[in-house]
Amino acid sequence: MTMVDALETRLRVIAAEHPRGEKLFESFGGDSAPEREALLLGLGYEPVRHGYAMLRPTVDDLPDAPLPEGLEIRDVLPEHLPAIWEADQEAFSDHWGFSPATDSDYERFATDPVTSDTSLWRVAWDGDEVTGQVRAYINDEENEQLGRKRGYTEFISVRRPWRRRGLARALIAASFPLLRARGMTEVGIGVDTENVSGALSVYEKCGFIPINRTTTYRRPLV
Repeated sequence: MTMVDALETRLRVIAAEHPRGEKLFESFGGDSAPEREALLLGLGYEPVRHGYAMLRPTVDDLPDAPLPEGLEIRDVLPEHLPAIWEADQEAFSDHWGFSPATDSDYERFATDPVTSDTSLWRVAWDGDEVTGQVRAYINDEENEQLGRKRGYTEFISVRRPWRRRGLARALIAASFPLLRARGMTEVGIGVDTENVSGALSVYEKCGFIPINRTTTYRRPLV
């Protein structure tokens, strides 16, 4: 509780420098931290969103998920990065918790040592327009520490005109051979269970199973 008090005190100082309007404390918990959940509930935080960490325990079998007609996957070139970024931002603009990205967010997208390996990305195009993407990655340090060979299919987005056509599923499936070629034996993914695009159902059809529940908690800053 002392730590929460200290964090809230610091956040109040930061919030005082921001424009007036509704402000909230936000924290996270779930199955892996039941004591944190109890603490936050006791302090008046309320659960506002739930998610799952999901796992596909093998990459040896591939879903039957063809790319929608008229679209193609292209290898990512440096000059593609701005278009890929803009498409991702547009696709997520109708999702819960979205806020416009900053220049530093773009810099992290382009240069992060773990997630910016574009040889693992699967990006679909319709002519000169990016339609959807899965930016898979491998965290070698994490795998070494935990004694596993897990890749991740994350940063999944499909722009609205191309939704409900099986594109996300096709791009996820297309990511598995890339991860397998790097020696991965399992794949992880995170999902907002209330995602407006029905992501949970898509991931289940791709063979992912929930392994851990996560929860977002909020309390008004007063």
